[in-house]
Amino acid sequence: ITDGRIQPARIEEIIEKTKVIVNNRIQEEGEQVVFDTNVKNVNPRLIKLLGKLKYRTSYGQNVLQHSIEVAYLSEIMASEIGVNSQLAKRAGLLHDIGKAVDHEIEGAHAIIGSEIAKKNGESSEVINAIAAHHSDVEPKSIEAVLVQSADAISASRPGARREMLETYIKRLENLEEIANSFEGVNRAFAIQAGREIRIIVNPEEIDEFTAKKISRDISKKVEKNIDYPGQIKVTVIRETRSVEYAK
Repeated sequence: ITDGRIQPARIEEIIEKTKVIVNNRIQEEGEQVVFDTNVKNVNPRLIKLLGKLKYRTSYGQNVLQHSIEVAYLSEIMASEIGVNSQLAKRAGLLHDIGKAVDHEIEGAHAIIGSEIAKKNGESSEVINAIAAHHSDVEPKSIEAVLVQSADAISASRPGARREMLETYIKRLENLEEIANSFEGVNRAFAIQAGREIRIIVNPEEIDEFTAKKISRDISKKVEKNIDYPGQIKVTVIRETRSVEYAK
């Protein structure tokens, strides 16, 4: 500041240079992703919006990476059941395009994205798949349903998205509390981010048949009392040891 190297004009100059650099990177990211996924004839405006998703996250998950996952998952599932895999991949890649501008335009990102796709020459099937991926409208094709499924798979993948720490810890505590409420349980541990609970029982009090019954009863109580994505594995461990010493 003293020698004049940092002053308002210089700051503005650096900001403008940085804007150019970021815009170029956004364009490059968009071009790279359509090349990598082999999605052809995408409007340049959509390519730039895809690039913007590189700098957008949803619950800690990078939206561009999520879009790539959804594209590939949609393509694979479409191929497996014999429907249009290229259409499914294209719709999967573009399904979250509305998130690139949802801070500028009011409304649900799925509807915003479908309108952007329509303005930029996408087919009615792609437009519907984008609009329907959060059930804002009814899906009109099997490919649209596959995009819904792929979106849910990518978002619910363990570790993909960030939970509130307090909510996460509370769920683990609730799991262990439910398991410890059963007679004969010595200790219980919630592991794998709460997707499995291991229960150690007293082998002198609990036989093999009762151990199976406890695992079933704990599963039912967890289903009734805790909200969770996917499934939770309940493992009951009944361990006996016999130790002798050779002298």
